[in-house]
Amino acid sequence: MFHIYCPHCAEYREEEEFHAAGQAHIPRPLDPEACSDKEWGEYMFFRKNPRGIHHELWVHAAGCRKFFNMTRNTQTYEIKEVYKIGEQPSVVAE
Repeated sequence: MFHIYCPHCAEYREEEEFHAAGQAHIPRPLDPEACSDKEWGEYMFFRKNPRGIHHELWVHAAGCRKFFNMTRNTQTYEIKEVYKIGEQPSVVAE
């Protein structure tokens, strides 16, 4: 088990309190009504699944219930940084 820092609660909590919610920093289409079915399907369902450094969206489900971003190495599970939604990562994904 490892501990994750929640930027909203400002404390480390056990990993069971958190859930991954997918890839971070995915821009929503500006005009969804104008998207083709293919474009909308790609936005909704297709995500990167890289080995190495990856930006992810997480939620503190058993705590404050707020979402935040995490930069994590998907091979080693090492957490590089945790930051609030709207902030930019300081670690660059590969």
